[in-house]
Amino acid sequence: MINIDQSSFQFLNLIREDIMQLSKQDLSALQGTWEQVALEVDGISNPPDQYGNPGVLTTFSGNHFAVRTTDGVLLLEGTFRLNAAAIPKAIDYVDFMGPDKGKLLLAIYALEGDHFQFTAADPGDPRPTTFRAGLKQTMRAFVRKRD
Repeated sequence: MINIDQSSFQFLNLIREDIMQLSKQDLSALQGTWEQVALEVDGISNPPDQYGNPGVLTTFSGNHFAVRTTDGVLLLEGTFRLNAAAIPKAIDYVDFMGPDKGKLLLAIYALEGDHFQFTAADPGDPRPTTFRAGLKQTMRAFVRKRD
């Protein structure tokens, strides 16, 4: 059994609260609609993709995401969870539909102002460590869509 004194416990609790606050800040910044501007799959830039044609929009609302065509046709949706304290920052997705329905997709992300990108591994593969799509990985880059 590990014996932690009161001051150590309080310190660990403060760290936990700081970590949660970082993720909440990124979650708030991510809310809204984003237009995909770049795609890389298995190291290939901008291959044909059913979820990534030019103009496809991804909307984040709470921990929910939806990918739609510019005509509003739903292509993909699901939930996600952020860990802004991880290095690099981590995001986990679960799709509600499509070939990866119900599967956990481990990814990393960067969010700076109106620019967002993530690199995700295929289901069952380890989380990527760089913002480059290697074998069995997908990287997508977005800009915030302003009305």
